Amino acid sequence: MPPAARDTTSAKYLALTAALLGWLFDGFEMGLFPVISRPALIELLRLDPASPDEKLILFWNSLINCSFLVGAATGGVLFGWLGDKLGRVRAMSLSILTYALGSGVGGFATDAWQMVPIRFLAALGMGGEWSLGVALVMEIWQGQSRALLAGLIGAAANLGYLLVALLSLSLGALKAWFLSIGLTQSWVEWRLLMVCGALPAVLVFFIRIFVPESGRWEEEREKGRTSGWRAADLFAVAVGVAVCAGLLLFWIQVEDMWPRVAALVVALVLVSLAYLYPIWRYLHRQGEDAATRRHILGTMVLGALLSGVPLLATWGAVQWAPLWANQLGTEAVRQAAAAPETTPEQVAALKESTRTNKEFAQMASALGATIGCVIGAAFAGWAGRRIAYVLLCLTSLASVLWFYRGHTEFGTAFLAAVFAAGFFSAAFYGWLPLYLPELFPTRVRATGQGFSFNFGRILAAVGVLQVPVLMGSPPNYPQACSSLAFIYLLGVVVIWLAPETRGKPLPE
Repeated sequence: MPPAARDTTSAKYLALTAALLGWLFDGFEMGLFPVISRPALIELLRLDPASPDEKLILFWNSLINCSFLVGAATGGVLFGWLGDKLGRVRAMSLSILTYALGSGVGGFATDAWQMVPIRFLAALGMGGEWSLGVALVMEIWQGQSRALLAGLIGAAANLGYLLVALLSLSLGALKAWFLSIGLTQSWVEWRLLMVCGALPAVLVFFIRIFVPESGRWEEEREKGRTSGWRAADLFAVAVGVAVCAGLLLFWIQVEDMWPRVAALVVALVLVSLAYLYPIWRYLHRQGEDAATRRHILGTMVLGALLSGVPLLATWGAVQWAPLWANQLGTEAVRQAAAAPETTPEQVAALKESTRTNKEFAQMASALGATIGCVIGAAFAGWAGRRIAYVLLCLTSLASVLWFYRGHTEFGTAFLAAVFAAGFFSAAFYGWLPLYLPELFPTRVRATGQGFSFNFGRILAAVGVLQVPVLMGSPPNYPQACSSLAFIYLLGVVVIWLAPETRGKPLPE
């Protein structure tokens, strides 16, 4: 597409449409496992469906989620690197193909351990698409309507969560028909939903044919500023992934708390250095002075902290809402079955009515999150980035505590509370795509915001690994999730180390 065409209204909307669809399927990937994890793990771990080992399910759930978060962090660095070297559009196409492949393959898993690399692969592409889409849209729109665009970015991802729940309900409603045509129970319960995650591969053809490249990136290429990226530097990222894999294996083998804590600290330092190394080498080759290098790398670390706070709270607290809803339904059925006045028919009816608890919990959370992203970004555009972040931390903490500490059964009040928790906690995902691009110059924007947002997932992975420890046995979701929510208080402090960017143009 010639340079002049990139400035047309149609080109802008084509780029925005492609990015929104990409983020929609990003959300689908993130929302997929909370819905299908329980039936999938019961089958893959070969547990008794009538009385499964809840502690084992929780452990593998945390391990797989941790792998997913590490994959997203790695994808943010890898595809951010590709986006700054090869262009936003080509790298975004590759990232979408990666997560579509990762999701589709998951439908054919035969053991629980296979889900660890499969979810890592899916997250690899998902993490890359987020940073590339943000960079592409913000650059093609040239800073116009930044708050609105950021809100749409976050809203699109959360609509993906809603899509998972709706599709799961639809497949459940057609269960008898699927069984009649020869599909097994496992295909109806979870495998088919995972295979549907491969559909975004079709989006790649639309992107490659119609979506324009970022004019700002092409200007940087013409100046020779994209040639400083070297594939050899990515060896350090591979080392970082190996460290994360070693940590997960260590976590499986060692149950003592203090060795685990020591391993976490060492791994976090090593992975940080490994993921920052390619960026440091690029800046050095470009002849950036030491002060500039320190500033850009320091900004990335600060961005990772600002992203890590809401990500840790989301994955350590809010993401467990569907499983808690399922647990409450199971407990209600157990109590009804133990009551002498309850007939078997009533127990069967109650069991059927609670079967969809997890889907309705995810729908309520996703609806709240979709609205929250738009309002959160708009509020940050009006009030300023720092004050908005502080208020989001405080309201998110309050809403998560109310949800987990104020409810003991599934119902209308439960759904209202999870809607509120989704609204406030997900508003950060409108704030982050607004703020992070404002911190970095064009030549490192995709890499910088990709590292900042997705390395925050490494911090979140650390929190997710603690969930089984905090929950105890049997799993106590309110105890563990409300405890992790206090990470928001750290965000209230950290944000004051960051610059206020309201009213300023994107840095060149």
